[in-house]
Amino acid sequence: MEVRKVNGMGYSVASWPLNPSQSTIVFIHGAAGSGDFWQAQVEGLAGRVNTLAVDLPGHGQSDGAGKDTIAGYAGSVIDLIKQLDVPNPIVCGLSMGGAIALQLLLECPDLLKAGILISTGAKLKVAPVIFEALEKGYNSYVALICRLIAGKDTDPEVIEHFREETERCDPQITLKDFIACNGFDVVQRIESITLPVLVVSAEDDQLTPTKFGEFLKNNIPGARGTHILDAGHILPLEKPAAFNRAVKKFLDQENL
Repeated sequence: MEVRKVNGMGYSVASWPLNPSQSTIVFIHGAAGSGDFWQAQVEGLAGRVNTLAVDLPGHGQSDGAGKDTIAGYAGSVIDLIKQLDVPNPIVCGLSMGGAIALQLLLECPDLLKAGILISTGAKLKVAPVIFEALEKGYNSYVALICRLIAGKDTDPEVIEHFREETERCDPQITLKDFIACNGFDVVQRIESITLPVLVVSAEDDQLTPTKFGEFLKNNIPGARGTHILDAGHILPLEKPAAFNRAVKKFLDQENL
């Protein structure tokens, strides 16, 4: 991956410049994450599409102090898409990133081609235990989230990679991320989405169980769905080959 930066926003690409004749998947990470989360997708899907992974404000290489609303983060992503003149953008987000993608599908349909929603929901009320762990100290939060984030058979090295990325995030920004998630609710609006959408869920997801994805698939008109076995909340890290195959299938089905 090549790491770049424009106007304080960091992002990673497989190659630069982007091919104007291809679609571009814009990957949006979850709470306390960064664009590094998507390395297997940025590299593995390159060639089929342009690939670009965003560092949200205050995360990874990006400046800023983070946001405490999903709409705030969505505004930063769309600003980056416009600044870079990203060709044919497809927003792809996990968890909080999925909420951001949903916000963009609702607010900016004329600028986008499609959306991919992973381990996310139309409403993301945060379990009190997460806020309680953050109050106890960041180490308590990291220990808790690493117990919940992956499937029971996930390679420990994958969890360790996730742990290291989470530990790099400022605790105050992590708190803002969860405040943003807790305030997100577009349940009454998703039936108005008109763009092609792929909903991806995982068998062992403890944070956004399968019912969250089922609701999205059943209520977004024309949405497609796929379910990944033997994976948890961070399924693109846990099962990158299976996830990438599902994305390629969706792209082919929708002629993207």
